[in-house]
Amino acid sequence: MVLSDEQVHAFVDAAYANDRQLGLFVETLAVTGARSSQVTRLRVEDLHHHPVKPKLMMPKSGKGGGRNRIAKKSERYSVPITVALSKKLHAAAGHRASDAPLLLRRNGLPWRDKPNLDYRRPVREVVKAIGEDPDTVTLYALRHSSIVRMLLKNIPIRLIAALHNTSVGQIERNYSRHITEHHSDDLTRTGLLSEPTPVGNVVPLVR
Repeated sequence: MVLSDEQVHAFVDAAYANDRQLGLFVETLAVTGARSSQVTRLRVEDLHHHPVKPKLMMPKSGKGGGRNRIAKKSERYSVPITVALSKKLHAAAGHRASDAPLLLRRNGLPWRDKPNLDYRRPVREVVKAIGEDPDTVTLYALRHSSIVRMLLKNIPIRLIAALHNTSVGQIERNYSRHITEHHSDDLTRTGLLSEPTPVGNVVPLVR
C-alpha cells in the first residue's frame, strides 16, 4: 500500500493525537522510510541536530546478513531528515546519555526488539482514525510511500536503495510498476524521433 503525501501527513497527525511518543516514532518512520526495527535501535548520539541539514545515523537491518547478521546490525548509514523532525527529536533526547535510546514509549521505556508488540493496537486505532483499513495499511506503508516518493522525484535508484538499506534489485522487483509508469516515461521521450521542422508548407527531403 502506497500512501499520498496527504495521507502520510494525516497518519502522522493521528499518531500524535493518539500518543505523543507514538507520533514521534511514526513521524521518524515517515521521514526516513526506515523499518521500525531499525528506528527502535537509534541512540541519542545518532541524531546530528544541524540547523539546516540534520540527519540520523540509522542502524542497518540484519536482513541478508547471514552469519554476519549481528555485525551488520551494528553498522550505521546517514539518512537526511527534516529540520522540524530534528527539533522534535532533539527536544525528546533532552540531556540523556549519548548511548541512551533516542525514541521511547509513553511509559518512558525503550521500544522492544519486536516493536510491533508495542504499537500494533494503537497503530490500528490510528489507521482507523484516518479512514483506512488497518488490515491493509500498516506502518510499512510509510516505507513503501517513501521509496515511491523518491522514485517519482527521479532520485537515482541506487541512492534510494542506499537510503532505505535495501538493494537496487529489490526496488526494481517490488516497485517496477512505479518505475515504468512514472520514472521512465520522461526519460524515454527524450530519445524519440523528433518532428521535422517544416519550411513554409514544404518539408525538404534528403536524397
